[in-house]
Amino acid sequence: MNAPRQRILQPVAGIPAPEIGLFLAQMDDQSRRLTEDTRGATVDELAWQPRAGMNTIGMLLAHNAIVEVFWISHAAVIPCDCPGVLGIGVDDDGMPIPEDGLPPGTLAGKDIAWFDDLRARARAFTYDWARRWTAKDLDRTITRQRADGEWTMNVRWILYHVLEHEAGHYGQVNLIRHQHRAAAAMAAGPRMATLAPHGAAG
Repeated sequence: MNAPRQRILQPVAGIPAPEIGLFLAQMDDQSRRLTEDTRGATVDELAWQPRAGMNTIGMLLAHNAIVEVFWISHAAVIPCDCPGVLGIGVDDDGMPIPEDGLPPGTLAGKDIAWFDDLRARARAFTYDWARRWTAKDLDRTITRQRADGEWTMNVRWILYHVLEHEAGHYGQVNLIRHQHRAAAAMAAGPRMATLAPHGAAG
């Protein structure tokens, strides 16, 4: 008989606002799943494109880190300093990629440990600000000018957005891993293609 399993979500301890601690717990669990499902990804796989103009796994991992730093900086009402926090610029993920674009040279040759570190730096930045905020900060609003007009959001929505943004790209990463395995199997011959493993299940 399998040992009993538990799935219990609790706010991260040591965060002044429990609701913020709960957001962090969700972000960390999402990041854990993404980390587990990218183990074994090679440098070539991280840079592989299904075709020109499509994102790579490496681009998506870098994008998640950049977006997290961007939005947390927005919530903190400070300039976004991706080079200072991550060591790469806000556009170094190569996204959005042109219709016939190739992966950016800034990510060429980077291994999974490098991307892990990038994501860890972004999360440490989030934790630093989460420890400073109180429950009142969740309702604090920030206005942002976009091409389609003026947007107002509160800190609560920003934390939610960082979470759902990573979750969306997590699914995309798994899809690309599946496509990569299928392409490698097809290149090895029809028989191997039928044995290509499926992507990870939730």
